[in-house]
Amino acid sequence: MDFAYSDEQQLLRDNIRKFAQRELNDDVIGRDRDQVFQRELWRKCASMGLMGLPVPEAYGGSDSDALTCAVALEALGYGCRDGGLVFSLSAHLLACVMPITTHGDDAQKQRYLPGLVDGSLIGMHAITEPEAGSDSFAMRTTARRDGDDWILNGTKTFISNGPVGDVCVTFAVTDSAKGYHGGVTAFILERDTPGFATGQKFEKMGLRTSAVSELVMEDVRLSPAAVLGGVGGGAAVFATAMDWERVLLVAGHVGVMERLLETSVKYARTRTQFGQAIGKFQAVAHKLADMKVRLEASRALLYRSAWRLTHQRNASLDASIVKLFVSESLVEAALAAVQVHGGNGFMVEFEVERTLRDAIGGTIYSGTSEMQRNIIARWLGL
Repeated sequence: MDFAYSDEQQLLRDNIRKFAQRELNDDVIGRDRDQVFQRELWRKCASMGLMGLPVPEAYGGSDSDALTCAVALEALGYGCRDGGLVFSLSAHLLACVMPITTHGDDAQKQRYLPGLVDGSLIGMHAITEPEAGSDSFAMRTTARRDGDDWILNGTKTFISNGPVGDVCVTFAVTDSAKGYHGGVTAFILERDTPGFATGQKFEKMGLRTSAVSELVMEDVRLSPAAVLGGVGGGAAVFATAMDWERVLLVAGHVGVMERLLETSVKYARTRTQFGQAIGKFQAVAHKLADMKVRLEASRALLYRSAWRLTHQRNASLDASIVKLFVSESLVEAALAAVQVHGGNGFMVEFEVERTLRDAIGGTIYSGTSEMQRNIIARWLGL
């Protein structure tokens, strides 16, 4: 597999980097401190085509393959220092837009995709519940028949874009006897649907510009047109979301790792102690060398997994491998960057400590590192 950039990919990469550096980095420290999500920045990202990268042109997208999406999101992570914005955009694209693109009928695609692509709508994905996090089989949200309609009741938690979102792909038990495979159905839920409300809003350690909340459904009535992927097809819809999310959500991480390395190398060359640049000390130089190795390994694994996402029938093993490795590599890189910067790395104004706070979430969301190891072990027959 040759992952050299095509001319189009190189141009896309360069343009997104420049756009992000120019348009998305104003007062990131203040927005992080105050936990501000800016819809204006969301629309700017949409104007660059970021919200519709893999969506067919008929619905306003670019019809890009997964590898091109990886290149684009990596460039965004490199150029945009607002980790919360990159995360919210990626969650919108990978866990809401992609399931609708893959499993929606034409009426659903016509209704939702143009707005999700042009930035007028913000997407959400809701499966996690207070008692069902890693254990999706413990889901308690239900949908029961009432004539032709469905009545949804339940609470979802830790929902990215929950306080600001407009369209939600959510999951409910429709036949408890069949269990998760065949007994869970995905629905498309709109913000203004009666009985659908935002619950508790959460403050987070990192990714603070990405709004997160509970979503509450009390006797929400939905027509059959809201069913996504067929009755009982929720497991397949969720699998699509997780494959795309686990592979490509970490694309932004790779961009952050490159930026951290460049920042740390520059600091190590210019910061002097004991009469020489600190980069001349082996203890510092080795940290930077390890950062470089993790960056190159993460990028290679990302590109291979993204290619397989498009060209293979099942990418679940690749998704778990890349999600596990890259998310943990970003934590290591961020820790190293803070240590290289010393006291300055601990200070908010140097914008290094924020990358560490943001990085920790990557080992938890979209399936914890422990769950990814469990999945990989099952593929090994253990």
